[in-house]
Amino acid sequence: MLNQFTVDRFFKVGVSVVLVGLLAACASGSKAPKPAELGADPALLGVRTVWKAQIGKVDFPLAVNTSANAVTLASSDGNVSSLDAQTGASLWRIKLDTQISAGVGSDGTYASVVTRDNQLVTMVAEGELWRVRLSSQVFTAPLVAGERVFVLGADRVVSAFDARSGKKLWSNQRPGEALVLRQAGALLAVNNTLVVGLSGRLVGLNPLTGNVVWDAPLATPRGTNDIERLVDLVAGVSREGNVVCARAFQAAVGCVNTNQGNVIWKQPASGGVGLSGDEKQVYGAEADGKLMAWRLSDGVRTWTSERLRYRQLGTPLVLGRSVVVGDNTGILHFVARTDGTPLTRLSTDGSAIVATPVVAGTTLVAVTRNGTVFGFQPE
Repeated sequence: MLNQFTVDRFFKVGVSVVLVGLLAACASGSKAPKPAELGADPALLGVRTVWKAQIGKVDFPLAVNTSANAVTLASSDGNVSSLDAQTGASLWRIKLDTQISAGVGSDGTYASVVTRDNQLVTMVAEGELWRVRLSSQVFTAPLVAGERVFVLGADRVVSAFDARSGKKLWSNQRPGEALVLRQAGALLAVNNTLVVGLSGRLVGLNPLTGNVVWDAPLATPRGTNDIERLVDLVAGVSREGNVVCARAFQAAVGCVNTNQGNVIWKQPASGGVGLSGDEKQVYGAEADGKLMAWRLSDGVRTWTSERLRYRQLGTPLVLGRSVVVGDNTGILHFVARTDGTPLTRLSTDGSAIVATPVVAGTTLVAVTRNGTVFGFQPE
């Protein structure tokens, strides 16, 4: 059963149009379930707002990048900014001449985004360095690592570019289904391996050559049409040492040993947003708003909370003794890692939390669809 997904959720590979006809519920005209009542704020954690900043509206799958005490982010209209995480003060700001579809990737020196007209743009604090045309649209933030910029395209081409010059170093294309999600996918560095989500598989590539090192299937496409067969891995990947855990869209969650390239475990799951984890558990939200925790070692479910059902939750963040997750009304919910018990909640500007919250230094940073950036710190 597909729910809570708009008509812009999917992208037809090789065609510059979005499939239409998918409704927010399974049947046309059906009424969305009522979000769970929150009740009184338990206020068991002391957290305060220490700064706010405005970057402009965000209607693409933003990834907020952290490096030391800086956060780098972008707005849809082409503003790329770096802010001091302690104060919210602007460190630098670059205005591009086009709208953004994916970003931001950064290593603290280079920052990269992809524009809606399929250009990969790389910058430093002083301004734009270079831009190159890509073969397809991109919804996943570039990964900047080892003076290279890695890009995962909607056509399932993974490419590497020199961060200083923009020279293309290699590309790798894998076959897949006709549809991909119009949201960010899995792309990260684990030790000396580039780890990328391709269809329902987590694949390890050699970052110097693009050659496949290992291939671990987390979900297998099945069903009678393209939408039912869609099992793309989504952004929001949990890493604990050499173990990486990811979600296959509406199909499964699972963990892979990236040293050996084998699947440790996988469990059926029906969510569409990513995961977060710690040394014991992996946490995620299902499509109906249930929060779940799975044991890292074997995938056994350790707890389920229904207190936030139908609140359209995003990818969670593990923070101290809590799991933090934003919803589509701009509320950040803090729940206990041990059992999902509510600890406290924070309100923002009333628009959806559009990126996974991040921590830079001692500051928790959240961004809303209206483009307000909030910095929170413990009292």
